Amino acid sequence: MTENYLTLLEESLQDKLKVMEEVQQYNLRQQELFQSGQADMSRFDEYVEEKGALIDRLNELDNGFESLYSKVAKELSGNREKYAAQIGRLKELVTRVTEESVAIQAQEARNKKLIEDYFRKERENIRMGRKTSKAAYDYYKNMNRTSVVMPQVLDDKK
Repeated sequence: MTENYLTLLEESLQDKLKVMEEVQQYNLRQQELFQSGQADMSRFDEYVEEKGALIDRLNELDNGFESLYSKVAKELSGNREKYAAQIGRLKELVTRVTEESVAIQAQEARNKKLIEDYFRKERENIRMGRKTSKAAYDYYKNMNRTSVVMPQVLDDKK
């Protein structure tokens, strides 16, 4: 019975690695989107939604892993030698999951910086557009207020 639980734990970790790989792919897509300079916000929203679903899946896998591990933990602590091979594979998978998690966090931090820079530039562009519009409007108002006298020719010969 314990061997079945260990197999399920191993499969859970492998599933988690697959989902984490998908999250990394979405992170790369977001990075490309904002590095291009012309971000498609609807596509960005789609990526965020998809990543949200993947993160929910990761949480489910974590909860399942924890509940399964709690059932097996006592049996494993008493019979480490008997399950040494499977425990070794589980340790290796946990190490890989941890490494992937760190990589995802680094990607997220880089993407956050890219997104903040993008919005900062967009706000600056909007601010400059407003200043330009205001200057043009002020010029228009001033020009309409002035009374321009058309040139007149004076005839001095009379």
